[in-house]
Amino acid sequence: MAAIDNLWAPWRLEYVRGEQPAGCVLCAKPAGDDDADALIVARGTHMYAVLNLYPYNPGHLMVVPYRHVANLEELTVEESAEGQAMLAEGIRASRRAFGGREGRGPGGFNVGLNLGSAAGAGIPDHLHWQLVPRWAGDTNFMPVLADIRVMAQHMQTTWQQLHDTWGTNEENEDGV
Repeated sequence: MAAIDNLWAPWRLEYVRGEQPAGCVLCAKPAGDDDADALIVARGTHMYAVLNLYPYNPGHLMVVPYRHVANLEELTVEESAEGQAMLAEGIRASRRAFGGREGRGPGGFNVGLNLGSAAGAGIPDHLHWQLVPRWAGDTNFMPVLADIRVMAQHMQTTWQQLHDTWGTNEENEDGV
């Protein structure tokens, strides 16, 4: 069997070479008016949900406060409540969007916060939750051998699926 030498991920080069916003990227994201371009799946009063540009798995979302705040204990009660509600809706939307046939949707989720650089936060000055859909067997040989993740679909397709199912009460074919 031939070895894989190259993987094609054109959206990454566009992001790396593109103009980077001054200041905090998580503050800049919701300032625009094109949610599809910014990959913002949903907006609330205090929080927004956005696809992670460097996802661990398809559908990897971040729930982010509009307010620039680094520490969990600095959130207001309203911000905290809306953040938890958006995480729950992100799980429901992921199940609806990726449920597919025969229960092939996410079998679980990782939800977490990395608070501070020492805890692994890539953007330590702006708090954000990670919501990662997980499938049985989703860790294949690529991350182990080549430090590469293979994404099964384009980010815009993932955005469209999640955006279209966010806040709906429709069930997918699996009743989720």
